[in-house]
Amino acid sequence: MAKNEEMHRIVEQKLAAFDRLQPEFEASFQYIENVHGQKRFSAFSVVDIVYYLHALWIGECKTSILSVARTVKEYEGRLCLDLLREWQQEGDTGSVVAFLQRKLDMLPLADITRQIHEANHAQTKDGLAQRLLHGRSIMLNRGINLMTMLDTLFALSEEELVAAIRYACEQYGHLPEQIAQQLAAMETPLYSFIPHQSLARSNMIVMNKLGVDGALKRSELPGQRSWRVLEPKEPLSPFAEHVVPGYQELVTPIHNSIRGKRFIDRPEHNETEPI
Repeated sequence: MAKNEEMHRIVEQKLAAFDRLQPEFEASFQYIENVHGQKRFSAFSVVDIVYYLHALWIGECKTSILSVARTVKEYEGRLCLDLLREWQQEGDTGSVVAFLQRKLDMLPLADITRQIHEANHAQTKDGLAQRLLHGRSIMLNRGINLMTMLDTLFALSEEELVAAIRYACEQYGHLPEQIAQQLAAMETPLYSFIPHQSLARSNMIVMNKLGVDGALKRSELPGQRSWRVLEPKEPLSPFAEHVVPGYQELVTPIHNSIRGKRFIDRPEHNETEPI
């Protein structure tokens, strides 16, 4: 009983904490999606790059607070805090560059370009080529965003860069002493993994909302995607429909049973035997 009451208390704390975090998480999630290719940025300041790491940390806070299983998406927020701390204290730009490359480096554009060529010549009119073109543009945006970030970092001297980093970290509450407190907080029960239906419901509600916002983009609307997401036609077909084929016998005792024993679901006969 005491254990259940303690779990209920922690769940209530988690829900209250997420209510406070939700507006910032929604903004952070959209920014991450934009950096990952939904938008092509013409410029990134050091503040923008720090905000990207901050947004990933916010994403991990949401994952931990709502006890979301880490099997689909990993924000690596703790690592982002470590990077920001070492960046300020040691000027470790190399580790940040390695992290940005791992997160944003372009996927193989040659492969998808070959697929676009094949889809165009297949002439199936299923929208596949259009979707591949859209995907390639996302990949290209992602790579350009990475290069734009690196161009900003490499244009500054080490002293100028560290000063800009410390200024940006102060704006987002990630000075070294604050990072120590944030990392310690993530070890408390508030961030522990406690699966619960109320937490799952909150996660589904917020992610569904963000999913709807993303689906309202012109390129994601029905009729703008592949044949699997076409505009509906009247009359609408059933939501779930599956044609069950007729029963087919796979084995027959007449041909493969030496002893002649029946071992399927109905008796058999041949043309010389009475029915």
